[in-house]
Amino acid sequence: MTGSRRPLVLIVDDSSHVTAPLQLLFEETGRRVAIAGSVAAAVRACEAERPDLMLLDLTLPDGDGLSVLTALAGSAALPPVTVALTGHDDARTVQRCRAAGCRDVLLKPVPVRELLRRAAEWLAEQAPAAERQA
Repeated sequence: MTGSRRPLVLIVDDSSHVTAPLQLLFEETGRRVAIAGSVAAAVRACEAERPDLMLLDLTLPDGDGLSVLTALAGSAALPPVTVALTGHDDARTVQRCRAAGCRDVLLKPVPVRELLRRAAEWLAEQAPAAERQA
């Protein structure tokens, strides 16, 4: 996140019932939003412009959402913060997500206030590093 550029949030989910309200929510709070409905689309979106925050569903039509992180590992396109959004509330899922590089794992449906609060924290963490690079 640099200067006055609005943060970019990439929402990776194949359901418009999830992406549409999240897009509206983030746009209304001053963020830019990109949507990807598959692993391949998410990788392309990150390579086109690295998002500041990626919200990643685990179940996508072309594979496990965590494979986005595998595909981008070691690349400048890897988002600084990735958060898994899942309907699976079990320790094994959380462990898999953390091992893959997710900063956090949120259970769907995510309460709106909680998501906005946490997103603001994740994005704010990046601001000092960006300012040091400028």
